[in-house]
Amino acid sequence: MSEAVRAEEKIVGQIEQAAERLRRVREETARVIYGQDEVVELALVAVLAGGHALLVGVPGLAKTLLVNTLGTVLGLDAGRIQFTPDLMPADITGSEVMEEDEHGRRHFRFIPGPVCCQLLMADEINRASPRTQSALLQAMQERFVTVAGERHDLPRPFHVLATQNPLEQEGTYPLPEAQLDRFLLEIDVDYPDREAEARMLIVTTGEDEASASRVLDAAELMRIQHLVRLMPVGEKLAETILDVVRAARPGQAEADDFINEAVAWGPGPRAGQALMLGARARALLHGRLAPSVDDVAALLDPVLRHRMALTFSARADGVRLADVIGRLKERMA
Repeated sequence: MSEAVRAEEKIVGQIEQAAERLRRVREETARVIYGQDEVVELALVAVLAGGHALLVGVPGLAKTLLVNTLGTVLGLDAGRIQFTPDLMPADITGSEVMEEDEHGRRHFRFIPGPVCCQLLMADEINRASPRTQSALLQAMQERFVTVAGERHDLPRPFHVLATQNPLEQEGTYPLPEAQLDRFLLEIDVDYPDREAEARMLIVTTGEDEASASRVLDAAELMRIQHLVRLMPVGEKLAETILDVVRAARPGQAEADDFINEAVAWGPGPRAGQALMLGARARALLHGRLAPSVDDVAALLDPVLRHRMALTFSARADGVRLADVIGRLKERMA
């Protein structure tokens, strides 16, 4: 047996083992989160792909509970920041304080902020000012913070799962485009169906409260994240991802007249990277050895919706981003 065949069989075995572990992760999460299977799947896709996710929905839809549950199930050290209008950047990154030892010598000591954790819940992120929101930028992209000119590395792995209220609500600020692009996925959290809400009504008001148990730890999660990057992607699928991302940009040769007229600016290269990694992670979650076009189509909305903007005339005509993304899906078929 050749080395290449043995290596391939080893990866196949690792993928099958990881898929079984992830099945248990979803089962444990479902013990606490009802009627949000797609939301849970997309949140796991973001984490497995090594990225961050933005959960958007009205209050009371278990967004915060989902983040807490994932921290427990994945075995990650979780932190939480409640974003408010008076929150300052130092409240996120940490700060230096002056201390004096027993000999009277003074020195500065760094006190880590809540961002120094493995799974950060940024609760109601759009309640804070844009300046404070931007304090997360370096941490999300570079995995370290700089305080007083000193670099402080964040724990590994590091993921931000932020919750956001709809912008129409009072007291919210839109996130800067540069920060939105750092989120691998934007996940819409909608109301549960009647059956799930009925179950939730009974279970959550009883004497015993449901809880989830740990399935993974940080080291095992990082091994699975590395495995996601080893999953093979066919040349045809890579071309499909490239085509659909470029077709969403006005002025590109791949864009049609509708895109050129309706889209003010389109997704950058990070969108293609998010589709590539996300499709691999979704395939692993479903126990498959390689991603398919269906995985790309399923992730098109959460990958693109926060990386595009409509023109004024398109908004005036009632065009929605969902219409634009739907047209891109049709081109993929």
